[in-house]
Amino acid sequence: MLQKKVIIVGGGPAGLMSAQIIANAGHQVKIYDAMPNFGRKFLLAGRGGLNLTHSQSFEKFVKNYFEDQDWLEPCIKEFDANDLQKWCHELGQETFVGSSGRVFPKSMKTSPLLRNWLRKLDNLGVKFFPNHQWLGFENQDLIFKNRENNLIHEKSDATLLALGGASWPQLGSNGKWVDILSTYDIKIAKLEPANCGFVVNWSDYFKQKFAGTPLKSIAITHNNITHKGEFVVTKNGIEGNAVYALSSYLRETIKEEGKAILYLDLRPEMSLENLEKKLAIQNKKSFSNYLQKAGFANYTNSLLRELIGLDKINNANSHELANYLKNLPITLIATSDINRSISSAGGIKKESFDDNFMLKNLAGVFVVGEMLDWEAPTGGYLLQACFSTAVRASKGVLKFLEKM
Repeated sequence: MLQKKVIIVGGGPAGLMSAQIIANAGHQVKIYDAMPNFGRKFLLAGRGGLNLTHSQSFEKFVKNYFEDQDWLEPCIKEFDANDLQKWCHELGQETFVGSSGRVFPKSMKTSPLLRNWLRKLDNLGVKFFPNHQWLGFENQDLIFKNRENNLIHEKSDATLLALGGASWPQLGSNGKWVDILSTYDIKIAKLEPANCGFVVNWSDYFKQKFAGTPLKSIAITHNNITHKGEFVVTKNGIEGNAVYALSSYLRETIKEEGKAILYLDLRPEMSLENLEKKLAIQNKKSFSNYLQKAGFANYTNSLLRELIGLDKINNANSHELANYLKNLPITLIATSDINRSISSAGGIKKESFDDNFMLKNLAGVFVVGEMLDWEAPTGGYLLQACFSTAVRASKGVLKFLEKM
């Protein structure tokens, strides 16, 4: 086999997986990244435990890609959750399935996995070029600017772009590639926050006293879609796993209507009727004590006053109060800044690349991961799709090189 030269731009999970597959096939691989280290956002993803994928059935798994399921399903089937776990094991990191069905390395950390992975790539002959910002193409050359502001020209037989979306730009995913690729008439949906927090117009008193307070074992509902979990009150709004699960719906409602109403259930395990009975037998002499004796957290009184109003709460009977506690309306007026969202929606539209993830307007240039126009909730779905698209695109690169 005649060895070819492949340039990969972006050193996150999708770029590194692509480098492994292409180098393993015997080709020369160079991987460039604007950051001083590779896998920086990958390390952030593992800060609270690296959730690689999910153990649920494939049929349930792929439904978490919403309207993008049709085109993502074939490549996820090609490299699924079992394949991802096997790959992790081959790098010396055993995995386990948590109580939620999520899959983690037993170490719960990214660093041992990433360290072994980079060592494997080095052994395969992959060359790493940190601190190199990609500026685009000049004729058929890729142009990079290094730390000394020198311009570097690179020729390649194939190029794979794995530049991420626009969340956490300080870690490298800044979305600057949008302007570069737009000049080639590549259709790109606007990059927007996904798995993000939302802005709430809290009163000064409430945000000063309760910012940072977690609301656990709750449920939230928007447009008849309900998710259980928890969220945290922030100075500017709310964020947390329950909110992230509904973020795509909430974001679109805000775009269409200027706001979104989220209904909070503080006692999802109890029916409205049983809660009403429980409240009816409590002594209501002190309202805060009354709520605490009924099993509610100490922030509940202030939350009711903030969202319902003092007069309505003071005059509420047990039926009305039970309804408030299970249907507290929270008005969301905007998404939080994309800079702190877990991921981003939008990206290169499916119509602009083929089934091997090669750009139709740029022969020999392949795109993967969060650059593409798809989104998914947290729970392992984000990383799985990044890995799976990288596997499919890498195989596409190998097919392309065979025809040269």
